[in-house]
Amino acid sequence: MSRAFRLAGLLRLRESQEAQAAGKLAVANTGLREGTARVNRLRTRAGGTPTDVDSVAALQAVAAVRASTRGMLVELDGLVESLADEAETARDTYRQARRDALMLQKLGERHQTALVADDLAREQAALDEVASRARSGQEGTP
Repeated sequence: MSRAFRLAGLLRLRESQEAQAAGKLAVANTGLREGTARVNRLRTRAGGTPTDVDSVAALQAVAAVRASTRGMLVELDGLVESLADEAETARDTYRQARRDALMLQKLGERHQTALVADDLAREQAALDEVASRARSGQEGTP
């Protein structure tokens, strides 16, 4: 049995891809959190616009502010939706990379277990041989 795990290079590649996917997922989740927080702040501020107006000009100004705010909220909602899609894609990519790396890690562990079992079998065979020789030597002496 070959002592070296033949897929070690591929395992390192998969682990590197997993780490890269984890980084992209973290960036996507951060962007989503920031976008959601921005929308929530804007919604909170929009609720604070004055409702008591004393002139037509003030009424028009309030209407303009609300229309502008509504437009910004629609744009930000679209941005947050886009960020959520990116986060979901990054999550799926990470899960696949993790799955691929785990598969190779398990193969590596099986390889290592087989090596240990092989070493123990050889050691046992050597001990059996020594014991057999020792018994053979004792049988011949009076």
